[in-house]
Amino acid sequence: MSTNNSKDKKYTFSGHESFPCKTLWLKKGYDFLVKGKDFNSPEAVIDLGVGKNMVASIRFWLKAFGVMDADGATWLGHYLFDDAKGKDCYMEDLATLWLLHFHLVFLREATLYNMFFCGVQRERSQFEREQVQTYVKLKVAEAGKQYAYNDNTVKKDIGVLLQNYALPRKSQSNEDFSSLLIDLDLIRQNATGKGYYFNAEGKRKVTPEVFMYGLLMLKEQTGDSTISFETIQDQVGLAFCMTDHEAVQMLKQLATTYGGSMSYNEVAGIRQVQFTKDMDYKQVLDDYYEAHV
Repeated sequence: MSTNNSKDKKYTFSGHESFPCKTLWLKKGYDFLVKGKDFNSPEAVIDLGVGKNMVASIRFWLKAFGVMDADGATWLGHYLFDDAKGKDCYMEDLATLWLLHFHLVFLREATLYNMFFCGVQRERSQFEREQVQTYVKLKVAEAGKQYAYNDNTVKKDIGVLLQNYALPRKSQSNEDFSSLLIDLDLIRQNATGKGYYFNAEGKRKVTPEVFMYGLLMLKEQTGDSTISFETIQDQVGLAFCMTDHEAVQMLKQLATTYGGSMSYNEVAGIRQVQFTKDMDYKQVLDDYYEAHV
């Protein structure tokens, strides 16, 4: 799993071939993988029923969402999409979209998504494309990785991110509504059509179990049993477009639900979560899906 150390980061702003992730691509790509098929094969175009560039795009999104790694399908891919045991093969439950969205931001396989939700959003609630591009250029330069930045590539990447999340004001076709994460309603265009804003107040409600899952991923990444609220908000709360107040309320709710394993404390102005027992992140997800799907 990626660390926060800028020296360890790899920066990826291309690979999607300018296609946002379509609703059924992850399931289609997962099925292709488990059949032992090869994305580099000329037959992939026929097997997946899409053009050559879309084949490359599907492969990119499988990796970006953590459904695939260098060895093939991941535990998450099997967990969600297995025909016999998958929890939500066709992503009909909103919690599944939240889970996939969190992976996209947290795993940093597609660099822009973490920079955008956990960086740009910290600085501004409204933005234009050019401001996002300036932010990315600055952060890449600060990390000494200028070679990873290309104006045109990043511009296209920002356009694809917005297609993944924001409903178009003037849709050209049904394709404009087929992006996987639009239903989360996290990004909206403003009235002028030029700028956008993070829809923190009007977004869909984050599933508590998925927030808990994110918290456990952060615990695993940091290796700490005590995590400051600031770290949680930077890496998990902002990923879900939550205000500080919303994140605190969520942590209090989770501390009640999982009181035997974690606590949330505010002492002398210091806010933190403390884990007193190990928790199984898959079990947290199991509890949700068994109750709701």
